[in-house]
Formats: sequence, structure tokens, C-alpha cells
Amino acid sequence: MAQQDTDVFVRLERFYDALPRPYARAEDFGGLVLFVREGEGWPYYARPRIGADTPSAADITAVRQRQRELGLPEAFEWVHETTPDLLAVARSAGLDVLLAPLLTLDPAALVPDLPVQGGAIRFLDPSAPEFAADLAASRAVAQLGFGAPAAPVSPLEGALLTLPAGPAERDAATGALSEALVRSQQERSASGDYYTAVVDSPEGILATGAVMRSDDVAEVAGVATLPSARRRGYASQLTAALARRSLADGVSLVFLSAGDDDVARLYTKVGFRRIGTACIGEPAAAPL
Repeated sequence: MAQQDTDVFVRLERFYDALPRPYARAEDFGGLVLFVREGEGWPYYARPRIGADTPSAADITAVRQRQRELGLPEAFEWVHETTPDLLAVARSAGLDVLLAPLLTLDPAALVPDLPVQGGAIRFLDPSAPEFAADLAASRAVAQLGFGAPAAPVSPLEGALLTLPAGPAERDAATGALSEALVRSQQERSASGDYYTAVVDSPEGILATGAVMRSDDVAEVAGVATLPSARRRGYASQLTAALARRSLADGVSLVFLSAGDDDVARLYTKVGFRRIGTACIGEPAAAPL
């Protein structure tokens, strides 16, 4: 492994460890640390403790028990190149592990800002009166986008082919957010450590994505497109816009994790290159 990539992995470990700490308490379980969010928001994960030995199966079992006690998802995340022996341990402890391509941005290869088909990219303004409504709509888009296959699935014989979710389904899925959650997102956005971008159109928000920042490292995450609006280049253009703003804000390392190799290839066209594998573990599905 090249020295440059080794330095990148060290910076990524610091990022993953630092990002939750202002918003969560940390509980140590042997070689793992579990981040428990304080207040509302997406739950955090458990991951290897910096400087600790490879977590054991007993460590994983203890964390899962604690997550169940707290009503949290049994979620684990780590970088394979940094903790290579954990993959076998996690599987032996009953976890299914998604191997997600891990990519970093080559700033010199970042594509230029281009017009957006049928809409425009807009960063949510935490001081705007519509911030709460926009945030709620963007979450509904993410829910529908991540909940539907990226490619059409051939229906079984005799089954009805349903249309992909569109603006009507987005509006139906948009729920009111609590004042505490909106205020928390406003504070994070105002600090520059978190911001959301959307593709806006006459039909409303069609795609969304976000950046989470710690020091001079930023992760592009949550990029999703309303299923009815796919194949218009929204995901790649949003990713490029988020990366461009991160660089303008002084970030020197921008990275993301792709769901699979096909999605990773989309990001390489924007200016990212694969450097490794992000592991995402969760309990194995019970056999039927």
C-alpha cells in the first residue's frame, strides 16, 4: 500500500471516530466503541477503537446486546484495509457484511459545474423559513430512493408492474419533523459541519445529498434520487456540487462509500477513485 493511501486511512479513522462525538456518548466494549446519539437524529454505529486490537466475537456480541437494550439498530462500520481481520470475526459472530467500495476525490479530476436537466441544485439555507419543510421533503426522497431498487426488476408472471415512486409518493411520505430535530440540523448546518443539497424542480425536490465534515475531512453521504426521476444525472451532479463546496470550504480530503461496484463507477466519472472497502455489518437474516 502506498504511503499516501496509508495516510488517508489514518485520517479516515480519525474522521469516523471524531464525527459522532459532539452529538453522542461513547461506550467502550473491548476493541469496539459504540456511539449512542444524545437527542434526535439518525442513530450512530459501533466501530473499532483507535489503537485497540482487532475486536473479538465477544466484543461484537456485547455491543449487540447493548444496542438491543437501547432500542438501537445493530450496526457496525469499519474500513477493511485498516482492520482486515475483523471481517472474518464479524461473520463468525453472526453479522452479514456489505462490502462497499470506498472512494476518495481527486480534486484535479472533479467535473465542472454543469446545467441540471429539468431543475437546479440548491443548498438548504438553515436560516430560511422553508428550511424545515425542505429538510422533511429531502428525507422523504431519501427514504423512497434507498427503499427502491436502482434498476427495474422484471415482474413475475402474472404480477402487476407498479410505477416508480414520484412526487405524489414523496409528498405522502413527507412528515413533520420535531422542533428539536430541525433546530439541531440548523445548528449543524450553520456551523459548516453538515449541509444538504437538493435538486429542485417545478415538481419539488427530486434528489438529495449531504456532506458531513470534521476538521479538513468531509464525507459525501445520503445521495438519493426519487425513483421516477432517475437516469437524469442528478446523483452524479449533486455529488460533484457537494464535493466542490467542500473544497471551497477548505476541506482537503473528500470521500464516500458506494453501495456497489455499479454505483462506484458512477462516482469515478465525477472525479473519485477507489482506494479500499468500507464494511457495514448488521445481523444476518434468519433463515426462512
